[in-house]
Amino acid sequence: MKIGACQYCVTGSIASNFQRMKEAVFRASQAGVRLLTFPECALTGYPPHDLASASLADFTQVASCLDALDMLAKERQMYLVVGAITREDGLIYNSAVVFAPQMERQVYHKRALWGWDRDQFQPGNAGGVFTVDGFKIGVRICYEIRFPEYFRELYRQNTDLNIVLFYDRSSREDCSRYDLIKAHVRTRAVENVCHTLSVNTAGPYQTAPTALFDRSGNALMELERGKPGLLVCDLNPSELDFGERGRKEISDALIE
Repeated sequence: MKIGACQYCVTGSIASNFQRMKEAVFRASQAGVRLLTFPECALTGYPPHDLASASLADFTQVASCLDALDMLAKERQMYLVVGAITREDGLIYNSAVVFAPQMERQVYHKRALWGWDRDQFQPGNAGGVFTVDGFKIGVRICYEIRFPEYFRELYRQNTDLNIVLFYDRSSREDCSRYDLIKAHVRTRAVENVCHTLSVNTAGPYQTAPTALFDRSGNALMELERGKPGLLVCDLNPSELDFGERGRKEISDALIE
């Protein structure tokens, strides 16, 4: 299966973000991508960087764009994973919305809330697993990468690919933070013996990668920091190697 991740400069303009997403869908479709992912809050922008408060998002425009993305997914026969601020029953969430060609959309709400997130959003519930062409896919959002427990949930569901949506940038150059978060993503891939795809906003001063890591933490492809781009890579998991078999066997014993 061919997978993709779109890295671009997320802004507070829903119209501008949506246009970039639509262009990425067309490009990815032409490249044969089946599953395309976008960053955290990719549609709406992330508070307080791009808008002063999550409550100021134009939820009528959000709903219209989400409906349009749903139609695009069906027209292009693609799965899309889109970060957005959403509102349900008056409560506001930091969400990953999953669009599928022949199914209703699914939504995962971020649970690890701290600082700005805790001020802006309600915590979600467990979940965030869907299936694409026989591959089981798990979704997590940004700060959740710091906590192995959120990914151990996905391990128990035997996911084939885990996706992490980031909006992680700094007001200054911070290579050490970038390296630290990249190490977190690699570690989640290694300890859960699972390919892991991360996707982030392009900047300024991008501090989390847009990259695909294999089950041993090797970077199969990584986009250049701070520059918009489309990562396209084949997901063709091979048989587990010696170290991967060991990690899985011991992990299975530990969680029994």
